[in-house]
Amino acid sequence: MSVGQSTEQTKDRVPPNQKVTTGFPVLHYGEVPTYTDLATQWSFRIFGLVEEEMTLSYEQIMALPKGNTTNDIHCVTGWSKLDNVWEGIPVEEIVKLVKIKPEAKYVMLHAEHGWTANMPLSDFLTPGNLFASKHNGEELTPDHGWPLRFVIPHLYFWKSAKWVRGIEFLEKDKQGFWEKNGYHMYGSPWKEQRFAWD
Repeated sequence: MSVGQSTEQTKDRVPPNQKVTTGFPVLHYGEVPTYTDLATQWSFRIFGLVEEEMTLSYEQIMALPKGNTTNDIHCVTGWSKLDNVWEGIPVEEIVKLVKIKPEAKYVMLHAEHGWTANMPLSDFLTPGNLFASKHNGEELTPDHGWPLRFVIPHLYFWKSAKWVRGIEFLEKDKQGFWEKNGYHMYGSPWKEQRFAWD
């Protein structure tokens, strides 16, 4: 918990069976991607059910308007980290770039090494979600998703894709990487939706 906050003050912010940490554990599957030249090795694609697909360079996406948000994050493995300050590109700035077709109801985030994370469109568009480049005033480290990670604090942290490279808009829900491996399709920390059978 933050300095000066009591357990009583924070209990309503911590879902069942979560423990607060002041650290920032590193968990992921596969290798951490490395880049020597973002201008040639990195791009961001917006595709699927949009009127016109778009691919942005690193320079183009980092030129978009920035925003800040402060939130709590909850990992499916049982830790919570409170009062995180993120800086990045708000979701609303990204979706201004395209016209989403009315039949789009879901989103699939695409990240390095074929990693994916799914969610309903309405959750993706929730105010406060952003594509982060900084955490607590510091540029993200490669282990935590540099150069860009998605942050959706009201779902378990596995939905906050590291090393994100694209957004696909879908009519029907599809399983992402961890969902194919037995995790819950939605992932609410408050309902302890950890696994497919929860």
